Amino acid sequence: MKVLVTGGAGFIGSHYVRSVLSAPPGAGFGPAPAEVVVLDKFTYAGNPANLDPVARDPRLRVVRGDVADAAVVDPLVAAADVVVHFAAETHVDRSIAGGSDFVRTNVTGTQVLLEAAARHGVEKFVHVSTDEVYGSIAHGSWTEDSPLAPNSPYSASKASADLLVRAYGRTHGVPVCTTRCSNNYGPYQFPEKVVPLFVTTLLEGGSVPLYGDGANVRDWLHVEDHCRGIDLVVRSGRPGEVYNIGGGTELTNRDLTERVLDALGADWRRVRHVPDRKGHDLRYSVDCRKIREELGYAPVHDFASGLADTVRWYRERADWWRPLLAA
Repeated sequence: MKVLVTGGAGFIGSHYVRSVLSAPPGAGFGPAPAEVVVLDKFTYAGNPANLDPVARDPRLRVVRGDVADAAVVDPLVAAADVVVHFAAETHVDRSIAGGSDFVRTNVTGTQVLLEAAARHGVEKFVHVSTDEVYGSIAHGSWTEDSPLAPNSPYSASKASADLLVRAYGRTHGVPVCTTRCSNNYGPYQFPEKVVPLFVTTLLEGGSVPLYGDGANVRDWLHVEDHCRGIDLVVRSGRPGEVYNIGGGTELTNRDLTERVLDALGADWRRVRHVPDRKGHDLRYSVDCRKIREELGYAPVHDFASGLADTVRWYRERADWWRPLLAA
């Protein structure tokens, strides 16, 4: 099997690439592909160092390019059996400051890939999306049939991409699947996201910002569990279906802050309360029964040990994250 991975040098995409090429037997990943081609634009969040552990693997080829550039995308899709589409602008705060990059990459880029997939008849197209497309939910959890009600420019761009994926499946018969994940954490995450931002800031002796009263709730998913779920969908997901992937640990932002402080031996004097984000969704929660019952998914990492491992990685890998802060 030949796999094209868009955004394969980013946080989640690179973890997927490293895992499918080098995960040991019993780790929950399927047989290794014959070839993995990474297409990445290498913007600020796409880091060649994320692929260093597998850089010498002869099955890996890395192409620098934009998913919205049809001339780059077309020959790569033509040579692939499967497309796994991670490439996206993902940071909500950046989307609030300006949404044009989000529309170009997340919407136009997805459409360009789908056009090529329809033209060349790929065997599977897996689109990696987010629980944020559902909006905010006060009680209960979203199922895959819940309506899309995005509230930020980022989530609106991802919801638009989700609808394009559905349309190309229905209209052109592209064998598409969409995954919608909860908040990821783990090694190699760019330090604009809350967990690595807090960890690296505390390691550097600074104070961390807590939005509003910290009551916003998120479900936390270790990146390895997420990638294991994606791999299940790649191998066994039913065309045309959406699969929620969650970690099963709901925390308020205040609870998360307290856990990170404890892990770093810090206290609340290191926290700055800042005005809440515009349009800040109160709570996300996904119902994962479908992927559990159909594909046998279950998260392996409990949040306590996963966070401890993540903090340890950032302690030991300042060589990876300090240059990103200085850039």
